Amino acid sequence: MVRIAVGGAIDKPKVAEAIKRIGGERVQVEIMSDIEAAMAVKNGRADYYIGACATGGGGALAMAMALIGATKCATLSMPGRPPKEQDVVKAFKEGKVAFGFTNDHIEIAIPMIMNAILNVKGD
Repeated sequence: MVRIAVGGAIDKPKVAEAIKRIGGERVQVEIMSDIEAAMAVKNGRADYYIGACATGGGGALAMAMALIGATKCATLSMPGRPPKEQDVVKAFKEGKVAFGFTNDHIEIAIPMIMNAILNVKGD
């Protein structure tokens, strides 16, 4: 079971629902404050941090960058720049564990992230 902490500045319930819809029984999703979610990943209580905000990196990933480290975080989209599958897979293979994106890209970003988490791990 993959444990996912949902942080970020906005739309946490929407992000969590999208993750559950795709991951089903294979994922455990918990909505937390940014600091709780980042600490859960840092302390091994969650495998991944996923968050959304208006810019894709600020409110989505600020706490994760501070607590987990910028090298473990990936901004997957920004206003006017939707996520790209190859960038998500690359970030995942580089060992990133915290993913941020703009809240208007939830329905695009979550399927890409979940595909990487559930299917690319062994590649």
